[in-house]
Amino acid sequence: MEQKLRQGVDFSHDLIKKWLKKGGLAIDATAGNGHDTLYLAKIIGQTGQVIAFDIQKSALKNTEKLLNENQLLERVSLHHDSHLKIDQYAKESSVDLILFNLGYLPGGDKQLITEATTTLAAVKKSLELLKANGLLVVVLYPGHAGGEKEKERLIKFCKDLNSSEFNVLYYHFINQRKSPAELVAVHKRG
Repeated sequence: MEQKLRQGVDFSHDLIKKWLKKGGLAIDATAGNGHDTLYLAKIIGQTGQVIAFDIQKSALKNTEKLLNENQLLERVSLHHDSHLKIDQYAKESSVDLILFNLGYLPGGDKQLITEATTTLAAVKKSLELLKANGLLVVVLYPGHAGGEKEKERLIKFCKDLNSSEFNVLYYHFINQRKSPAELVAVHKRG
């Protein structure tokens, strides 16, 4: 089999699989069509929990359907709410992994996108929610309207995080014509 570098979403799944353990608490801050929520629910096992948000009812319906088809709905609590309110659904220092998959809902309205201001505020709250040795994973899509600005603001914020408290990884391709997904991972040091 040919070896190749992994795209942003695939690389995020590699990190999640290595980081998240059975019985863990994970948050999918942007449920979308439910693929990441399902992935998290499979990893955390019967004793774990996933909290998933989306502002679009259609996204939550798609997520619920996918979880039902895979008989994993009981591991997930779905919330029709903004990730900006993430701190209302988990306690400080209680979450093992938080995932954001930014941009717009695939198959949905491409005008309805995540916004730099609310994403950055939610990311700041997420860092408080993470346990020591917890991981925040953010998949970025700079190729759509608003995506580049959101990416720039997030990267600047992450560059300024205290290195004695956080390790930050920025994963992206630098020679592609199109704008493939990029990834930022923030490890809260223990």
